[in-house]
Amino acid sequence: MNYSLEPMSPDHRKPVIDIYNHFIEKSWAAYPDEPVGYPLFDRFLDMVRGYPSLVVLTDTGEVVGFAFLRAFLPTATFRRTAEITYFIMPEHTRRGLGERILVRFEEAAEKAGVDNILASVSSRNRFSLDFHVKHGFAECGRLRSVGRKFGEDFDVVWMQKRIGGAERSG
Repeated sequence: MNYSLEPMSPDHRKPVIDIYNHFIEKSWAAYPDEPVGYPLFDRFLDMVRGYPSLVVLTDTGEVVGFAFLRAFLPTATFRRTAEITYFIMPEHTRRGLGERILVRFEEAAEKAGVDNILASVSSRNRFSLDFHVKHGFAECGRLRSVGRKFGEDFDVVWMQKRIGGAERSG
């Protein structure tokens, strides 16, 4: 199957929120414990203003994933740091899509002066933790037992990747 990436737009409201709700209900990947409504998409669009955001499309045009960068904190002091979010339906993972998104976002981030990308990952999401380590992220912080989902506690693991000149300058 061939996949394409295209900028996320208001046309993607329903599939993006449906994908997010899938991960809310069936995994540790999304933190909420109850499905969200379609108005959340407007908040996503506000959060990503000025940053890249994408949907993953199959060759038939079905949206099977989405991803975005956003400000880590909304102050100029942290403009060099962005947080990444991505959700790809399980039947479409392990096909290089996460890596394609990450490469594209790293290129865009570097052009925008961002040299740190952070990812917030549930300690119970082993697939995501392994993906990030494989792609150059390192654990930079852990908030122990701060979340509870499916009746179980979980840690929030912060992963960091330094990109561009930051990789070399430490």
